[in-house]
Amino acid sequence: MRRAANGLVMGQLLLAMLLAVLWLTGCGGSQPPASSQPGPAGANETGGQDQDHGASTTADGTSAEAAGSSSVGANDSGTGSAARGAGPAEWPTFLGPTGDNKSTETGITAPWPADGLKILWSRELGISYGIGSISQGRLYQFDRFGDNARLTCMDARTGQDIWTFEYPTDYEDLYQYNGGPRCSPVVDGERVYIFGVEGMLHCLRTSDGQPEWKVDTARQFGVVQNFFGVGSTPVLEGDLLIVMVGGSPAESKSVAPGQLDQVTGNGSGIVAFDKRTGEVKYQITSELASYASLKSATINGRRWCFAFCRGGLVGFEPATGRVDFEYPWRARLLESVNASTPVVVGDQVLISETYGPGSSLLQVKPGGYDIVWRDDENSRQKAMQTHWNTPIHHQGYLYGSSGRHTNDAELRCVEWATGKVMWSEPGLTRSSLLYVDNHFICLTEYGQLVLLKANPEKFEPLPPVMELTDERGRNLLKYPCWAAPILVDGRLYVRGDDRLVCLELIPPK
Repeated sequence: MRRAANGLVMGQLLLAMLLAVLWLTGCGGSQPPASSQPGPAGANETGGQDQDHGASTTADGTSAEAAGSSSVGANDSGTGSAARGAGPAEWPTFLGPTGDNKSTETGITAPWPADGLKILWSRELGISYGIGSISQGRLYQFDRFGDNARLTCMDARTGQDIWTFEYPTDYEDLYQYNGGPRCSPVVDGERVYIFGVEGMLHCLRTSDGQPEWKVDTARQFGVVQNFFGVGSTPVLEGDLLIVMVGGSPAESKSVAPGQLDQVTGNGSGIVAFDKRTGEVKYQITSELASYASLKSATINGRRWCFAFCRGGLVGFEPATGRVDFEYPWRARLLESVNASTPVVVGDQVLISETYGPGSSLLQVKPGGYDIVWRDDENSRQKAMQTHWNTPIHHQGYLYGSSGRHTNDAELRCVEWATGKVMWSEPGLTRSSLLYVDNHFICLTEYGQLVLLKANPEKFEPLPPVMELTDERGRNLLKYPCWAAPILVDGRLYVRGDDRLVCLELIPPK
């Protein structure tokens, strides 16, 4: 198959050609829900008119005025059922409980039925790019509706609202991308944290959505608006909530929008807050913020945190903020970003970007690092160039989408230890992966779902390719589908531009 040479239309053509090959041995349909779930109007979409999904309950009379926001509905619906596979029924933050977008559940349906996986429910979403987090049977979805950012807490089994929390936002993107959140909620027992695209950081009660504290990070730390706003999901470490902030001194406020090469840092690149009170515990590095989420890990008995900031990788001790090293890694282009979360295997850390230098593998140690391998900055041949997707390591190999644009992106398998490209498959657009039960679930930008075996020897898809449609034959997932799928309790959750769909991947036993 030839690589597309011209733009978005050619990228779609390549995708269509690849999917047509897979369709020869299977159907690409999907089963609509057997029946609508009972509940309030707008809480569950099964093929009728699109609706604005607000809270399913009325206000309980409590007030959030102390935090300048509102919370509606405090109906407690209980927790979800036990996991159907070997894994826990939790996906409490971006990339899941282990931070690598790998699920430990087993017993998936493979290959998929000819008419696709059963759709359990779907619902309209607001404006955003992210997918929610799931804990204790509740799904927390963070979107924008009009001039308000809204966290919706819903029943993960049915999609019905439990409560909502809103606060005003006036964010406008410098490059005309949407003005909704980019970060996933972070759930921690009795609390859930949200980090908005404009820089508002909130801590809410999971029981009813009432705010406990908030911080305007843009105002408090002097953040100059990044190209696409805030997009790095925070990470919890003990009693700390660690956030990539990237603040600047007052003189940087006069810099013209988008001229980040003229913006300097003020020592608040990474800020640790007391997770219960919002009090600042430490702030480190003068790096500006990126779109790569923070990654924590235990290496040789010591806790580490890695932040792939605008200028490169920062490795530090999360409990104290003591910085071990800073490793420069960024394209020379002004309009370039680092957006892929570091991948940690043993004492090695891989970082990847798509605008220039590509990937590098480091072996880290207290106070420093050794370079295992790195792409040649002057060569067009790179091992892996991830954009916003985070590649997945499995049994000594790295799988992920490599490429900056829709038409030139390739799904690749790379040998972890050397960077050797094992195989590369064009035509799947800038796709996202979820690993489960020795398979990858690949979601393309245009909403097709492809199941493939985790095979380092060859690209091995299993038909059919799924095109999710409702009872009227309308596509449920519209471009851009940029959030990786998540899996909890046998239920696969995928989102497109304006809709969240829940599928049955592991049948009940």
